[in-house]
Amino acid sequence: MNKVILYCRQGFEKECAAEITDKAGQRGVFGFARVKENSGYVIYECYQQDDADKLARELPFRDLIFARQMIVAGELLKDLPPEDRITPITGMLTGVVEKGGDLRVEVADTNESKELMKFCRKLTVPLRASLREAGILTNYETPKRPVVHVFFIAPGCCYTGYSYTTNNSPFYMGIQRLKLPAEAPSRSTLKLEEAFHTFIPADEWDERLANGMHAVDLGACPGGWTYQLTQRNMWVCSVDNGPMAQSLMDTGQVTWLQEDGFKYKPTRNNISWMVCDMVEKPAKVASLMATWLVNGWCRETIFNLKLPMKKRYEEVSQNLALIHEKLAEHGISAEIQARQLYHDREEVTVHVRRMWAAVGGRRDER
Repeated sequence: MNKVILYCRQGFEKECAAEITDKAGQRGVFGFARVKENSGYVIYECYQQDDADKLARELPFRDLIFARQMIVAGELLKDLPPEDRITPITGMLTGVVEKGGDLRVEVADTNESKELMKFCRKLTVPLRASLREAGILTNYETPKRPVVHVFFIAPGCCYTGYSYTTNNSPFYMGIQRLKLPAEAPSRSTLKLEEAFHTFIPADEWDERLANGMHAVDLGACPGGWTYQLTQRNMWVCSVDNGPMAQSLMDTGQVTWLQEDGFKYKPTRNNISWMVCDMVEKPAKVASLMATWLVNGWCRETIFNLKLPMKKRYEEVSQNLALIHEKLAEHGISAEIQARQLYHDREEVTVHVRRMWAAVGGRRDER
């Protein structure tokens, strides 16, 4: 198996291909990307046979911006007989996959694949039984074992492969499904909720998203992101010339400042979170975020970079590098992550956690 398949958002195949080519090359793994526009996936074919597995083990999935899932795969299985698709799939996986602890029969996230998804769900139960009988799957779901993937691109065509649970997305098709709260002022609230799940480990929520924290929401109107902060019982300063939803103002937790988010400067020094979903050029947003972090106006931030129509991977990379360089110039250590979330559209969500700054010879813990 010398291929790495990456699921991505439909329409962002070129960005996903550019990223895997870049990051694989940085690790001495070389190959070429196969891209089909609007397919929802990319295939990176390695020149060396074992390099796909090397990427699956050593390229941190959390560092990938445009990929929803990363699996090692073999050759395409074509023209599967309608009367028995299970036998060829089982045969393809026999002897080439370490015993798996789970099975996912998946498709790309496209409108064209919706009907195919129904078939995948029906196939999963009998296929799981066959793989267990063949010793390819454990008898019971085992989280510590690799995940076996069967990825259908057409009714009779699929790739088979695996991913490592320590370095993959834990979700079916790489998508975390969230329910829109009925009382939320806008659908954008799901972006921040998904970002919390993506960037903040669940066992750290009570510490890093704690009751009573102070937060700032730049460009807050009508309050989709402010809503998520109030749900964590934070005190929120919502900055926007546009009005906030009355339901948020009624909580007593929100202070609305009718100002431009790019000109606002905080007056308190205990802000834990600053979030921002303003529609502006990504370089301008990145520069503002760097200013907040350098000045120590917040400990952590989550913000969106709206993407141009072309060279979107390059644009994101440049803006992340800008933030890193500005922080490094001031001796500030930070953890920076970026991901195109399921609830994003033409944008990428970034999380930066300020760790410490060397100020006057002392370590300023953040």
